[in-house]
Amino acid sequence: MKSVIKQSIIARDPKVCGGVPVIVGTRVPLRTVLASLAEGDTMEEILKDYPSLTRDQVQAVIAFAAASAEDDIPIPGIPQFA
Repeated sequence: MKSVIKQSIIARDPKVCGGVPVIVGTRVPLRTVLASLAEGDTMEEILKDYPSLTRDQVQAVIAFAAASAEDDIPIPGIPQFA
């Protein structure tokens, strides 16, 4: 899923925002959307602040971040109780 999202929603181009990953067709960096969410902004607030974004794009950024976390964070084993 991550590669499909990355190819259709996320772009990294040295000529756009210095190569920082952005949402395709915009100059909005992924980290900006994720930081807004981390600060407690709602989807509606993000869409109002960044009118070039669509709801689907913001949801794709969230899905990409979740998929990335799954790849990067080891999942601890199930605890064993005696």
